[in-house]
Amino acid sequence: MSFTVPLREQRLILDHVVGIGELSDRPDGEMVDAVLEGAAALAEGEFAPLLRAGDTIGARWDNGVVTMPPGFKEAWQAFVDGGWMTLAAPEEHGGQGLPHVLSAALMDNLNGANVGFALCPMLSMGAIEALERHGSDELKRDYLPKIVSGEWPATMNLTEPQAGSDVGALKTRAEPVGDGSWRLKGTKIFITYGEHDLAEQIVHMVLARTPGAPEGTRGISLFLVPKLLPDGSPNDLRCVSIEHKLGIHASPTCVMSYGDHGGAVGWLVGPENGGMAAMFTMMNNARLNVGLQGVGIAERATQRAVAYALERKQGQRNRLPVPIAEHPDVRRMLLRMRALTLGARALCYCAFGQVDRGTRGDPSAGLRAEVLTPLAKAWATDVGIEVASLGIQVHGGMGYIEETGAAQHLRDARIASIYEGTNGIQAADLVGRKLGLDGGLAFDGLVADVRAEARDPRLIALTDAVEVAAATLRDFAPDDRLAGSYPFLTMCAVMVAGWLVERLAQADEADARTRASAEFFLTAVVPEAMGLAAAAEAGAAMLYSVPAEELG
Repeated sequence: MSFTVPLREQRLILDHVVGIGELSDRPDGEMVDAVLEGAAALAEGEFAPLLRAGDTIGARWDNGVVTMPPGFKEAWQAFVDGGWMTLAAPEEHGGQGLPHVLSAALMDNLNGANVGFALCPMLSMGAIEALERHGSDELKRDYLPKIVSGEWPATMNLTEPQAGSDVGALKTRAEPVGDGSWRLKGTKIFITYGEHDLAEQIVHMVLARTPGAPEGTRGISLFLVPKLLPDGSPNDLRCVSIEHKLGIHASPTCVMSYGDHGGAVGWLVGPENGGMAAMFTMMNNARLNVGLQGVGIAERATQRAVAYALERKQGQRNRLPVPIAEHPDVRRMLLRMRALTLGARALCYCAFGQVDRGTRGDPSAGLRAEVLTPLAKAWATDVGIEVASLGIQVHGGMGYIEETGAAQHLRDARIASIYEGTNGIQAADLVGRKLGLDGGLAFDGLVADVRAEARDPRLIALTDAVEVAAATLRDFAPDDRLAGSYPFLTMCAVMVAGWLVERLAQADEADARTRASAEFFLTAVVPEAMGLAAAAEAGAAMLYSVPAEELG
């Protein structure tokens, strides 16, 4: 099945949610359209045709070398030649300096076309931001132009066998040599695109401990460790294996070993023991982009389900055979898929737009982006999973058969709620830090803006419920607050998405699909979120009323 980028919906959101014309003097209407149309052509023409091969053939490992499926290297070269990595990158390092939200639209498209492939540029975008903010002038000079061009893809190396979500437990060591470089030794796991044949050079961003560093996250430093050294010789690092995964088979998930023969050469990014600040620059970028993975997969799954529902004839209406799309329950599923996808796309683009406004010097927008990040990452990836699952249901028994392609979307979507900080961690971040950000004004200001604009009584009622739950959680002990964090995050995300889709439906350019999707969202999805208030405010006592062993 072919994939079609929803250009009209993207432009509607950029105009009425993001306010793209206010973000820069450069992207006028014609330029925005040109970027969107070019990104659509890349996604539809280069990435989408490789989706099936990426799943069935996948990345292959042999003695430390990873080979990508046929066609991937050529598609990557088309991405590089088109300058797509440069969109939002700084101009002084070869970028175009355009708003990040245009890069987000590109990633939305690539995720819908081929999410396993799109992971490669996603990580490079975070590395560009981390190096720009924290790297030395020498590292920026030597590495940023090539990463910005896409010639040298980059990775993020956090996780170790004993250090997953608890990053402070990592054991990789870095020893100074005396010439400004360091020698790293250790093992990293779950390294996305840690090895591949799309490019000769790969730039690894690696967390490690230096001699005498404090325990925990306060003693972590970030290092740039290239696959090839400046003289062209191989660095002391290798891909030990790649994981055999449920989905995203096109993406090589690597076990990386550093320093088997004396130490991998690396250079410090930012100050010693300042690695978490630099890494969170990458992670915050990645978390919003992972939210877009949920959006892209939801878009692809919805298009596939609608196509099947229009083609498959079962049953009758008025004594005439009809496609299953004419049956009320199938129509409910299709409209729910479309409404959730619209809401998730609007929320993610809104978050990127606030990042852009913050970058342009609006501190309140920067704070709002921080509040929106856990909502976008967690809820949009939950949407991706739900929509992909509904897509299988629309297909019926054929959805459970791999040849139809519906099952791949669910397999690919499932990881997005886990990596770049599990969705539970996003919820903990929301109630642990974002509720109190700027003395609580960042969160409360968001609620106030929703309340000021919302017209639908169901959305207003949800906004009231969010405000009450926020006040309750602020007074709770930590465990009670964390116990209600996930339902509270869902309430907040649906509130914001409902606010945005209501606005979209009121736009003069809104089509029938947008208005129907918004009405479904406000009629069905918003009241469901209202029902989560009791769970959000229930506290932790119930969760600990029985020993964990008794739950087995």
